[in-house]
Amino acid sequence: MADKKDSRTPSKGGLIKKKEKKVEKTESKPEKEKEKDKDNDEKMKKKSEKTAENQQNSIDKPQGNGEIEEGAQGPVKDEEFQLEPIELPPFEIIVGDRMNPTFFKFQFKNVEYSSGRNKTFLCYQVDIQGGTTETDGLRGYLEDEHSGSHAEEVFFQQVLAFYDKSLCYTVTWYTSSSPCATCAAKLVEILRSRKTMRLNIHCSRLFQWEEPEIQAGLQALVRAGCKLRMMRPLDFAYVWSAFVENEEDSFIAWEDCQESYEYYDEKLCDILK
Repeated sequence: MADKKDSRTPSKGGLIKKKEKKVEKTESKPEKEKEKDKDNDEKMKKKSEKTAENQQNSIDKPQGNGEIEEGAQGPVKDEEFQLEPIELPPFEIIVGDRMNPTFFKFQFKNVEYSSGRNKTFLCYQVDIQGGTTETDGLRGYLEDEHSGSHAEEVFFQQVLAFYDKSLCYTVTWYTSSSPCATCAAKLVEILRSRKTMRLNIHCSRLFQWEEPEIQAGLQALVRAGCKLRMMRPLDFAYVWSAFVENEEDSFIAWEDCQESYEYYDEKLCDILK
């Protein structure tokens, strides 16, 4: 019986040894965790330093052309960005002595439907008489884009801005189209204020001649003393020789030039009768 009891009950020394091992095992766990936490702290520290370095680099890094714009305060939100409208200047009025032959053949062609012909070409000739000294006349052409001031008004702003009432002026125009209602009204005012000036207008086409206000403007213009008529084939030949860079080539009338003149001349006569 004693042998069985001894075999079941461990000795005191064995118990102490097991307890020591258990304590030793228990104490070793916190040390490893401390070392692990220490490693994690170092990694987090390095990561934060790297992040801060990247942020600094992104701030200092030049954008676009390699230069940092002055006054830049960081990225702008899309909703804060507003595109300022660009104010476009009006089309420039071109003044010259002779026009391009291609422009003449297209812009002065007296077709009934003038699609794409959104300019007014005005060839002018001014004869000045009177006074004690001989005065040279004026000759040239203007073109516009029907934007801002029209060619008819610009003529009296840039070409014949000065007016001497002691002189007599004979102004002759050859235009790609007849004046609009606004220009007709301004021309009436000018003719009434400049008593010694005569204005002759030869038109290639009638501008919106079916509109009542256009018809009224042309009628008022004639009552003010303006001589208004349509361009004949002979007039186109004269403009070609006097106002076009023709390189000494003869004018060749386009098809239906005479028929188109007769068509517009009939319409103008109906308006002015």
